[in-house]
Amino acid sequence: MRAGLLLALVLGAAPAWADTPRTSPIPHPSPRAAAPVQVATATSAADVPAAPQRPKRRPGELSTVIMGGPAFASGLPALRPRPRPTLAEQAPVVQVAAALTTMPGAIMMSPRPRPEGLERRMSLVPVGYRVTPPASATTGLKGSVCGNALIRGRTIPPILSQVRGCGLHDGVEVTSVAGVDLGEGVQIDCPTAQALATWVSKGLKPTVGNLGGGVVALETGPTYACRPRNNQRGNRISEHGRGAALDIMGIRLANGVVLSVLKGWGTPQQGQILRAIHASACGPFTTVLGPKADRFHDDHFHLDTAEGRGPYCH
Repeated sequence: MRAGLLLALVLGAAPAWADTPRTSPIPHPSPRAAAPVQVATATSAADVPAAPQRPKRRPGELSTVIMGGPAFASGLPALRPRPRPTLAEQAPVVQVAAALTTMPGAIMMSPRPRPEGLERRMSLVPVGYRVTPPASATTGLKGSVCGNALIRGRTIPPILSQVRGCGLHDGVEVTSVAGVDLGEGVQIDCPTAQALATWVSKGLKPTVGNLGGGVVALETGPTYACRPRNNQRGNRISEHGRGAALDIMGIRLANGVVLSVLKGWGTPQQGQILRAIHASACGPFTTVLGPKADRFHDDHFHLDTAEGRGPYCH
């Protein structure tokens, strides 16, 4: 066998299995192979097949929410955010309001109501009324005398006199009573100071009421003075010589008007109220004298607490 092959190579002869095949076997087509694509040329627009319709966006789809729906998104790439507003269109207040609403117990931006006291003062100032001082200025025993919180003043040393019937022991200098100012003060004894406090708080102030804003001060004449009655020689010693009397020349109101005994007693404007004030002193004081008593009292009210006599008002 080996000898035969060698001889064939030498003689140039090739074996039958060494010849090149003229055709090759074609494999069977795969069942999964795609169908051949046929390219057709359109002859008119009608021959062009219609493009398949895109499915509608689902409600709440992200692109719809961001782009504001198909009408807004036409001509724009999908999912493109809206442009930011310019600096002038931005509203920082909205951010502040949003922050306030997220705070627990946040208060809305409505203004607070004005205090009642502020409104009251504003209504009084234009007409000249004086604001009433706080209660602590006229109450409490500190700064008071005669054991009465309404009577403000100081104690004074005894006033001695060589004249029989004159002198003031256990005297006080009263500067205000029930919030009504007495100027430089009146020097009287405590029974007279108590009568003054009763009259001012329960007689004078209720009688005047809100006229002119109310009573703020009393204009007083001399108080302690060792002299005879009406300064007439031979008369008995006046209650002024004992510190048991005081004279009222006028009543000052909050608006600055003074009810003057001398100028107003006989006038239609002040006469009626002055007569009512005169009558209101009868009771707290045992003696009340005014212009209708005599010529010595035409410019003031004389008020005293003389002992051993009933109320005498004239």
